[in-house]
Amino acid sequence: MKTIAVNLDVKKIDKTKLYVGKKGTYLDAVVFLKDEADEYGNHGFIVQSVTKEEREKGVKGEILGNVKILGNSQSQQDKAQPQEAEDGLPF
Repeated sequence: MKTIAVNLDVKKIDKTKLYVGKKGTYLDAVVFLKDEADEYGNHGFIVQSVTKEEREKGVKGEILGNVKILGNSQSQQDKAQPQEAEDGLPF
């Protein structure tokens, strides 16, 4: 599993895009990840989602902030897999 930190500028959120659900108030957003970190250690950014109609008109979502991949941790299933020896045999 990867741990990702998100840094949002909430002042940039278009409040008309907030909607109420069963357990709270929500905002749809999209995270874009790059293969390499930039000069500030950011691995991508997060934008506010736009509707299909808005996308077709060329509207782009507001960039709300940056994302950083903090690290990886192996899942329990990965840890349970036997390690192969250098000759390719599992023993």
